[in-house]
Amino acid sequence: MTHRPALALAVTATGTAVCMSVIAGWQRGGWLSERLVWVAVGVVLVGGAHLLPALCMSAPLVARGIGTLLWLGCMAAASWGHAAFFLLSQSHAGEVRVSAVSIASVPAHRALTAVMAERASVAAGLAVADALHCIRDCLTLRVRRTSLAARLDALDVEAADVRRYQAIEDSNASHRDAARDDPVTARLAALRGVTDARLELLTSLVFAAVLESTACLLWWIALLPQGTWPVTDRRDPVPAVATDVPDVTTADAPPAPVMTKPESEVTKLRRDIEAGLLRPTVASIRQHLGCSQAKAAALRKLVIEPTA
Repeated sequence: MTHRPALALAVTATGTAVCMSVIAGWQRGGWLSERLVWVAVGVVLVGGAHLLPALCMSAPLVARGIGTLLWLGCMAAASWGHAAFFLLSQSHAGEVRVSAVSIASVPAHRALTAVMAERASVAAGLAVADALHCIRDCLTLRVRRTSLAARLDALDVEAADVRRYQAIEDSNASHRDAARDDPVTARLAALRGVTDARLELLTSLVFAAVLESTACLLWWIALLPQGTWPVTDRRDPVPAVATDVPDVTTADAPPAPVMTKPESEVTKLRRDIEAGLLRPTVASIRQHLGCSQAKAAALRKLVIEPTA
């Protein structure tokens, strides 16, 4: 009974690993032929990583040594492919989370450097106008000064707006970056003081190794020969026959005490054998009572020997 759940879990684990290898191999290739070859390689590596330990159990020592080396290679390659799947899936999940983030709209604007360059030019013109002395056409000079000052104020306002727009854009970018990263990985990376990319790679390799190791163990258990599992009889053992039990066949024997469960089985077997309902063989007794062969042999001995 232990083999069936182990086989079911092994098939599930291998199917999951094969699906991951198919997706990862499909992402690696460019042409259709390349993708198909990558998929086939991934399936072969997963099968070797899962089944080689179970298939090499009864092989000679040399074959087991070679199988161990090949198994280690298959485990490393399959784990690497599964890590690629995990990283790709995390990237796709990050893109989905980024698309769901609400971003504040920012109108089109000039770059801050262009605004500040124009402001510097206007400020220089205003400084030149302020340095001029009014000899004639004083009205024109005052109009020029007023115009340059107003343009300088407008450029200051535009520069302030550009800075505010840039702050909004930086906030949007930070929100997108926070949504793109896995929340658990990001917090754990900040706690451990490592980069998110390094921690994502490490966790992907750990997940892949755990999956491969679990599948290997399950296949090893599922493919064990049936005789290697110890079979224990959960029924009560037959007690030894007491030597001081009185002979119940004598006429002057006292009334028999209350029989225990094994003695009741002996009485029932003796009655059925005498009635012709049962043959006095171990197989018939075992089939009749549904017990183990050892218990059936002991009961037959109890039934046959007194009559002998």
